[in-house]
Amino acid sequence: MVTEANVTERDGAAWLLLAIVGVFTRLQLVWVDAGYRGVEFGAWVKHFIGIHLQVVARNPGVKGFQRLPRRWVVERTFAWLNNARRLSKDYEFHVQSSEAMIYAAMIRIMVRRLAAASSP
Repeated sequence: MVTEANVTERDGAAWLLLAIVGVFTRLQLVWVDAGYRGVEFGAWVKHFIGIHLQVVARNPGVKGFQRLPRRWVVERTFAWLNNARRLSKDYEFHVQSSEAMIYAAMIRIMVRRLAAASSP
């Protein structure tokens, strides 16, 4: 889900999670970054959506670089998306166009994987 820049992370997450209620019935855990921290938001998600949020945040006592668990999944996905020319910069005027370009880029990645897996 792509939202306008003036939509907070929590509001965007709430819209997304409400949209997937009943669709991904096996989904039980979602890793989120520190932008989703907060007891109220976590409790709301658990109560209304039935999903547990696990915040992956930096340890405040550590100085310098710190490797965060599961963060590599997000960074790797962003790197894949940046390989798409239309997603390397923010060219799109409408949010729906940006979302469509992300779908197209991810479909291309999945088709290439399927083609590689099926070739002898």
